[in-house]
Amino acid sequence: MWHSWLMDLVEWIRADLSSIRSRFDHGIVAQIDPTLWKRRAGDDVHPAQSIAWLLLHVVYHQDLAVQSAVQNRAPLMANRRTLLGLDEVAAHGGLQEREDPAITAALDIGALRTYATEVWDATDEWLDRVATMAFDTIPDASWRLEHLAGVTETAVPWLHAMWTAKTVGWFAQWEVVGHGYTHVGEMTAVRNQLGLSPF
Repeated sequence: MWHSWLMDLVEWIRADLSSIRSRFDHGIVAQIDPTLWKRRAGDDVHPAQSIAWLLLHVVYHQDLAVQSAVQNRAPLMANRRTLLGLDEVAAHGGLQEREDPAITAALDIGALRTYATEVWDATDEWLDRVATMAFDTIPDASWRLEHLAGVTETAVPWLHAMWTAKTVGWFAQWEVVGHGYTHVGEMTAVRNQLGLSPF
């Protein structure tokens, strides 16, 4: 019974990851020219943000969560910085909620789209082979962030605190699914604020 529930959980996460990717492809990629991805939009309630920033933010979080915190590997970002235009950006750049215009300005949009695809594909591949019982384990996420990704506790204490003592299941359910839906939803809001809603 327990094993069956965990298998259902993996399939649920995989289905939601597919849904997030589909929403991004149909709601953002198909509707907004990449030349507009760095344009910021906001209102009195929501601070101005761009599609480019939100995409970097959400996929970098997922990269660090699945590759580093969970699998004890260097993040994909480690070999993508030059292509993304982020050689001069600190390892924690892009993780904060508030947009850093200098980082957004430096981003190569084509490389960003490729990076997002690579992160999502890598997560899907992990879900194909993860042992279901691993979802109950608690990885040493803080140590791995610091030593595998160079994301120090001094730079982002809030992230280290958030990820400490969390199970693999939490990383899958929040950093892959919940965080993904949240920020793709924000991208849709930016699209609409830019006057580009298809509806």
